[in-house]
Amino acid sequence: MSLDAWIATGVVMTIFPLMALTRLGADMILLGAVILLLTLGVIDTNQALAGFSNSGLFTVAFMYVLVASIRETGGIDLIIRYVLGRPTRERSALARLLLPVAGLSAFLNNTPVVATYIPAVMSWSRRLQLSPQRLLMPLSFASILGGTVTLIGSSTNLVVYGLVTQRYPELNLHLFDLAWVGIPVALVGLGYLILLGPKLLPARESVSGVFANPREFTIEMEVDPEGALVDKTVEEAGLRHLQELFLVEIERAGNVVSVVGPGERLKAGDRLVFVGTSDAAVELQQIRGLIPSRDAGSSLEKEFKERRLVEAVVSDQCQFIGQTLRDGRFRTLYGAAVLAICRGGERVRGNLGQVRLQPSDVLLLEARPPFIERHRQSKDFLLISELNGSARPVHEKAPLAWALLLGAIFLAATGVLSMLNAAMLGAAIAVMSGCCSVGAAKRSQDTQVLLTIAASFGVGAALQSSGAAQAMAGGLLDLVGGNPWLLLLGTYLVVALLTEVVTNNAAAVIIFPIVMAGAESLGVSPMPYILTVMYAASASFLTPLGYQTNLMVHGPGGYRIGDFARVGGGLNVLTGAVVVTLVPLFWPF
Repeated sequence: MSLDAWIATGVVMTIFPLMALTRLGADMILLGAVILLLTLGVIDTNQALAGFSNSGLFTVAFMYVLVASIRETGGIDLIIRYVLGRPTRERSALARLLLPVAGLSAFLNNTPVVATYIPAVMSWSRRLQLSPQRLLMPLSFASILGGTVTLIGSSTNLVVYGLVTQRYPELNLHLFDLAWVGIPVALVGLGYLILLGPKLLPARESVSGVFANPREFTIEMEVDPEGALVDKTVEEAGLRHLQELFLVEIERAGNVVSVVGPGERLKAGDRLVFVGTSDAAVELQQIRGLIPSRDAGSSLEKEFKERRLVEAVVSDQCQFIGQTLRDGRFRTLYGAAVLAICRGGERVRGNLGQVRLQPSDVLLLEARPPFIERHRQSKDFLLISELNGSARPVHEKAPLAWALLLGAIFLAATGVLSMLNAAMLGAAIAVMSGCCSVGAAKRSQDTQVLLTIAASFGVGAALQSSGAAQAMAGGLLDLVGGNPWLLLLGTYLVVALLTEVVTNNAAAVIIFPIVMAGAESLGVSPMPYILTVMYAASASFLTPLGYQTNLMVHGPGGYRIGDFARVGGGLNVLTGAVVVTLVPLFWPF
């Protein structure tokens, strides 16, 4: 191999462990790789920036806006309300949940579908007297399976389609071409989840159970009307920097002061709510001017219009990952106080200020009402929902939002407009008609996904232009003995394993030129390999880190990593068997 090929190979070999073993975002790692390859002369400026002008990237961006219009108008919530119902058995409950989710995910980005369904499923499971753990993981898996049915079912499909149009302009994939194999994959996967899921899924206590009793994690005191703290600020009273306690709210004359600032003045009879360790209650007893609360009922069990109890699932992009709540000044940044943390299905005990946040931690927060709307689209949180259910959106424009999405799908499917043009037109009408505000359209863009996609093209171009892809493909062909079917099986296994430790988009884009070089060397059609890359990149069932929707349900469901391997392992084998069996039948070598 040439020097450029060795450099490109070394960069790619460095990318994968960095993604798997560090907290650096995939977008930053890949952008760094592109900058390095450009600096060393492996790729030129046009190749480095090619991903930023790719049609697949912009189609994903405009589809985000269309999906945001569905979410903003409560379009998915309408389906939840009329479809879930009251089944009497667990398997019928799974069928009612999974079939519509898979259907929606064939046309909508599955992240907002799952985000909308999670609070509804939590409430629904309580009415059915089922553990949410029996429903949330199948919810995520069903959304992934549905994404394999159409070309717009996942961002990965669109990205690979963009690569195909660049490398093979003569090849043309239509919207429903993936359905020939995608529908059997989805049906087999859903059948597995409905029939075997109840035997494999755990039934431990869920987050709602862990957070059920506010008195378990709060300590309440009152300001003595005759004491020394009356009319002093929180700072002056020494309540701002207690060792193992946070003052989260003050109940005063039937109202509540939430997220208390240091300048708040204490009044006689104020009821102070602290969160902290049980041992810290002794410290409170020794502060002159504080007396134990005389009201037996917990303040957090009361309803106040100024206060919301909120569950938030920490994203792997959260700036507080690896930091303690106290050092990171969580309350100052977000205007919300952490009452409790749930990790792996169990509440984290001890001094909350010293807990270092991890991805998929579930936080019980006390916040003011604007917090939910302000941070619902924050990249720091995968999911935000009120503990007692959030307000319903206005549904008047939901039919129009659905009509825009279906219209874009129809125009793309019939060939009247290109997929990019149809998505762009639908997004523009959605904003102009008020189905999606400009702010919501901006917030809907997942910049990490978009940057990862764009930068991946530069890395893929380096492999192709330097000759590294051809060299790797030659080694792969020697390994499979020049057998096209074994190459297909190897492609599925490599991409499916990589997508569990790095992003599915990056895995697909980087492996794509290697596999295509292998197919060209064999002199066979690239189509079966193109489709296999798409299906394999979606097969993220083994770990919660493999796909964003898995991470979203990991915390609220109280799952452990082994739970995903136990349920997802068989699903991976089944879907892989269907793909490598059917793909050559519909797209011969």
